[in-house]
Amino acid sequence: MAASQYHVFETAGGYCGIAWNSVGIVRFQLPTRSAEATERNLLRRMPDAERAAPPTVVNEAIAAAKRYFNGEEIDFSDIRLDLEGQDEFFKRVYAALRRVGWGHTTTYGTLAKELGADPQAARDVGQAMAKNPVPLIIPCHRVLAAGGRVGGFSAPGGATAKVQMLELEGVHLGPPEPAQQSLAL
Repeated sequence: MAASQYHVFETAGGYCGIAWNSVGIVRFQLPTRSAEATERNLLRRMPDAERAAPPTVVNEAIAAAKRYFNGEEIDFSDIRLDLEGQDEFFKRVYAALRRVGWGHTTTYGTLAKELGADPQAARDVGQAMAKNPVPLIIPCHRVLAAGGRVGGFSAPGGATAKVQMLELEGVHLGPPEPAQQSLAL
């Protein structure tokens, strides 16, 4: 496994982190409120990574992330990643998800079906999203639960962060349906 390096940077959404090796980007940390929290989250998953000045290609990804959180339409699909060690099914899910562009969403079930898996594989797609090492670059925030519900999001801020990212892209999810209809006329 190639040695990893990382860098923490500020965006309009908060402090993000990025880690890379000689193959490509290996981890992206979505915004937190402090550089320290971002660094702690990155190092929890990559304890051997070393802080470093990013090379040009990583600086380009950082600049794109900054523009994204400023509301600019960004396509991250050409950023080189290193997904070594990821489950093969997860890699297929990630490849399919990278084709879901700015302002568009899909569902766990739709991704499973696109990959030729049976409908129960939607849970496996959900697991891939939860283990996504490079959220934003692999846009797991664009995956919704059945019926257009938000679904889960394991990044800092949870589902609220997911909704904020979607709104940044012009996707507005309606308020959740009430659990019980009112008897009032």
